[in-house]
Amino acid sequence: MKDVIFSNNTYQKAFFFVVSLFFIFTLTGSAQDADVSEAPATEAPATAEVVPGGDAVKGKELFNGQCAACHRRYKKATGPALHGVTERRDKEWIYKWIKNSQQMIASGDAQAVAIYEEYNKTAMPAFPQLSNQDIDNILAYVEQPKPEIASPPGTDGGPADASGTGGGMGISLNILLGILIVIFAMLAITLFLVSRMLQRFAVANGYELPETPQRTPIWRAFVQNQFLVLVSVVVLLLGSAYFVYGGLMSVGVDQGYMPIQPIHYSHKIHAGLNQIDCKYCHSSARVSKHSGIPSLNVCMNCHKAIQEYNGEVTEEYSKEFYDNEIKKLYAAVGWDVGTQSYTGETKPVKWVRIHNLPDFAYFNHSQHVSVAGIECQKCHGPVEEMEIMYQYSSLTMGWCINCHRETQVNVAGNGYYDKIHEELSKKYGVEKLTAAQMGGLECGKCHY
Repeated sequence: MKDVIFSNNTYQKAFFFVVSLFFIFTLTGSAQDADVSEAPATEAPATAEVVPGGDAVKGKELFNGQCAACHRRYKKATGPALHGVTERRDKEWIYKWIKNSQQMIASGDAQAVAIYEEYNKTAMPAFPQLSNQDIDNILAYVEQPKPEIASPPGTDGGPADASGTGGGMGISLNILLGILIVIFAMLAITLFLVSRMLQRFAVANGYELPETPQRTPIWRAFVQNQFLVLVSVVVLLLGSAYFVYGGLMSVGVDQGYMPIQPIHYSHKIHAGLNQIDCKYCHSSARVSKHSGIPSLNVCMNCHKAIQEYNGEVTEEYSKEFYDNEIKKLYAAVGWDVGTQSYTGETKPVKWVRIHNLPDFAYFNHSQHVSVAGIECQKCHGPVEEMEIMYQYSSLTMGWCINCHRETQVNVAGNGYYDKIHEELSKKYGVEKLTAAQMGGLECGKCHY
């Protein structure tokens, strides 16, 4: 009898051939998708000059600096919408109105008085510094046709692409992948049948196939090795103790807590892009134990004029999303955009508290913010980068103690600390004391 040893080269070559084809087609499809998705958007054609002699580019700069506080181009705000004003009013009248509206009202001009009465007798500020050319530039900007928002691929009313790629390439790629899977399955079946046929051929011709030696099961070999059993038990015990200890220490720790609020408020937009000071909204943090929840009147200080979002958008947070959140604010305070007045119908906003210390821990915001001069980001993290606010720090006792040990107390100009600072500096042999050296580790400081 002859012994026959079968080689695995055939199987390996077939396997690597199929895998290579799979990756080549996948990468090719991905590259084509990238070319489609990264193609630059077609710029909208420049609009024709709607106001003779006006420069819309310069007008936009003047509008944002002089008019945007009260006016919008295409919708009513504190003042009327300005788009179409050249059709409603004579240009010479517009020049006089912008430069000194109160003089025209006092003279009894019918159109001026009507506008004054319509907008609750709110006088428009005078702009005598604006020349007729400046006004023409502003008019050229506000009379530009309202731009149409381009719909993303797959949202033009037709059926969306099932693959999510926004084009036919996604469908063809899925077909390619399906064909490759079928080919792979056929190759596997063919190799199996060929192997069975070769085995039968060898038996029929008197060849003896090698017998596969019986191997000891892995679990039995493991049990028979006492050293491995001992090491495994020790590792298991240590790992269990580590995770149990970590689980117990995380009880009551809400780091990373990110609740969904009834009205979406983006700290990234307000504190980041617009650079609004934290203490403008959380004003009680300067003088109170608590930072406080800003009243909606604080929001309306800006959003009486800002009725829609015109900043950067993402796939998750679109312009329509932000505009709907502003409408929720208006519904809560009872603000009528059309009449620019309060209706008196208000609704409570049930904000969800994020940072919450236990009752037995005392923390005073004013002591840290006003006296110590600590920035809000020290505890709350980079709020100016947070689209949704979350608990950045652990707020555990150990975290507070470490801060007291590392933070130096600024005693300059504070007579209260002169004597005690001098004595403690000699005691600890340092020039500047930390909060811990000033008594910041005493139990009664936080647990009264």
